Amino acid sequence: MRIKFSVVAASGVIGLLCCLLSTSIEALAQASPLSPTEQKTASSIDAHLATNQALLQQLIDINSGTMHFAGVEAVKDILVPRLESLSFKTRWIPMRTLTNRAGDLVAEHACPQASGHCGKRLLLIGHMDTVFEPSSTFQKYSIVPNTGGNTATGPGISDMKGGLVIMLAALEAMHDAGALDHTEIRIVLSGDEERTGSPVEIARRDMIEAAKQSDIAFEFEPSVRLNGHDTVSIGRRSSTTWHLETTGLSGHTSQIFGDKLGYGAIYELTRILDAFRRELREEGLTYSPGLILGGATAEINADSTGGSATGKANVIAPQAIATGDIRTLNDEQTARVESKVQAIVAAHLPKTGAKITFDEGYPAMAVTPANRELLHQWSKASEDLGLGPVEEAGPMTRGAGDIAFVARYVAGLVGVGMIGEGAHAEGEQAWLDSLAKQAKRNAILIERLAQQPSGH
Repeated sequence: MRIKFSVVAASGVIGLLCCLLSTSIEALAQASPLSPTEQKTASSIDAHLATNQALLQQLIDINSGTMHFAGVEAVKDILVPRLESLSFKTRWIPMRTLTNRAGDLVAEHACPQASGHCGKRLLLIGHMDTVFEPSSTFQKYSIVPNTGGNTATGPGISDMKGGLVIMLAALEAMHDAGALDHTEIRIVLSGDEERTGSPVEIARRDMIEAAKQSDIAFEFEPSVRLNGHDTVSIGRRSSTTWHLETTGLSGHTSQIFGDKLGYGAIYELTRILDAFRRELREEGLTYSPGLILGGATAEINADSTGGSATGKANVIAPQAIATGDIRTLNDEQTARVESKVQAIVAAHLPKTGAKITFDEGYPAMAVTPANRELLHQWSKASEDLGLGPVEEAGPMTRGAGDIAFVARYVAGLVGVGMIGEGAHAEGEQAWLDSLAKQAKRNAILIERLAQQPSGH
């Protein structure tokens, strides 16, 4: 009886221990901030990291300067089969005859239950071109020496071929985990973000149309680390180019400032620019003249990158030209500043004239409560992944971008691509450890947004 009792007692203890262990495992699983599907997604990104780094080098070693149309299309040809393998339907929209640019790649992953029934409708945007044309000496990917293999350099590595790889890595991992099946996602990748084609309403038509059918946009342009913290932005400033022309009466300089000849075109131009400096300053606003010509003759070239001028030291200049840009935090600020500029230009010096025109440019993406809520969710996903919080990088930390064209239709995040520095300059760099981090943050947040009601 004693032996039998001991066996029974031991059996009971073992059973109790098994029960407690099972309960503990279940409790640990419930305590994890990531769902099993999210854990599988994150693991898939780690498993394919080497493959995605190889893809990054492959894309960078293809020159896709904006005006190198064949290179832009070569990047597109690499992306299309990868997207189609994830059940995206792709369309290439050529733009050569419309805007003198390569074209747009559009990809759509439809909701099986019809539009609006797979949670938030996502728009993922970016570009395939870089600022480095075939004439640049900066053409190939390489690892930066003495960085432990974590820093790489190459044309467009952060802006934004790294972002293209991060986008694909996130989507492929979601596919592996079964999380992509019930999502509604549109992708629009332009071929001319670095040098936008004209007219802009055609150049950004596909992106705008996709935004009208979406709730949220992610722009896969690069991000930065500030004070050691990863960041993302919820606003972008505008970029508008202005062209100023001034005129005056010509004659011998001994008669300048007089009633007959007045002040001349160069003094009128100087008056206007100095008034800009003194009178326009306000929070978030920058403005700068980038090119000035003046003299007996002054002519700017077709690209507004140079020109020619003639004159003599003893002749009052009858012509002057300046071109520059204005950057604002929101469209209301743009309208207000342009009105002030027009008033300054109109207050002519005696015997002079002036006119200013504004080119089609990038509108502003204003900071909104909806964008700030997205930032909160992005940071929460990052913390749940064990990557720590993500801070906001204000609009002053970056230039204009494509998301501004769709900001009136959707909430959005900017800078969900590669983290690096030196964009647009030879020697542009990125930190390779940011590839997996950013892919995970994107994938997890997209999965969570797909479980939230659409605004459709």
